[in-house]
Amino acid sequence: MATYDGTGHDPHDVLVRNNVTVHGPADAPVLLLVHGFGCDQSMYSRVLPMLSETFRVVMFDHVGSGGSSLGAYDPVEYGSLDRYVADLLEICAALDLQDVTVVAHSIGAMMAIAGAVQRPDLLGRLVLLAPSPSYLDDDASGYVGGMSRADVQDLLESLDDNHMAWASAMAPVVMGNADSPELAGELEGSFCRVDPRVMRTFARVTFMSDVRDLLPRVTVPSLILQCSQDALAPLSVGEYLHSQLDRSELLVLSATGHVPQVSAPAETARAIVSYAAARQ
Repeated sequence: MATYDGTGHDPHDVLVRNNVTVHGPADAPVLLLVHGFGCDQSMYSRVLPMLSETFRVVMFDHVGSGGSSLGAYDPVEYGSLDRYVADLLEICAALDLQDVTVVAHSIGAMMAIAGAVQRPDLLGRLVLLAPSPSYLDDDASGYVGGMSRADVQDLLESLDDNHMAWASAMAPVVMGNADSPELAGELEGSFCRVDPRVMRTFARVTFMSDVRDLLPRVTVPSLILQCSQDALAPLSVGEYLHSQLDRSELLVLSATGHVPQVSAPAETARAIVSYAAARQ
């Protein structure tokens, strides 16, 4: 494993800023893993051993999360999806990655979609894990994202009011799998480790962003990995993405919850490897 720990480096260098780590054979095809809201790259730790057997796996933390450079965090700059997309593309450029397979979880899927529209030469394939192009219902178009504006407003106000209480209440909802409460506890711990100001801003980016208009412009192939039960991304979301993304495949996992790389790592890793390996 290579780790760019920042010793002697500019803290705004992208590899340091985003705590980039690289795993697996140096000459293998590349998987770039993008984590979701309230998490860091450690959320992929259960699937990493399986992925890194076959692939060169690049992982990173969004600025403000995990081991990233908190000093590089600007709530205005990171108040929209655009800065996160720029970071993703800058990491590819810094490592000279081309035609890479991007595995992107939750809000990370929106980043990957936007990045693939901008630079299909860099992001050659997408694996969208528990994705959503918009969490908000849209009555005008009939789109069902799973949350009303009132739902989102309540969620954001609750987070603003008490970060720790919000983490405790939301982690079981997001993780699902009530028969394995330790998984929700792990996610709660991840939520609690993120600086509250980052959580509040990133929550608004996550739940208020909408990339539906970009979907017809995605030209690279994609695999949509949808969970069979997911409180944040219902099956209708996966079906919508499949209908809007040219060259897409939809696979509904038996996994439940919104974080299948944690709750069902073997099934999730098999699906990623099978899809990515077939396209090399």
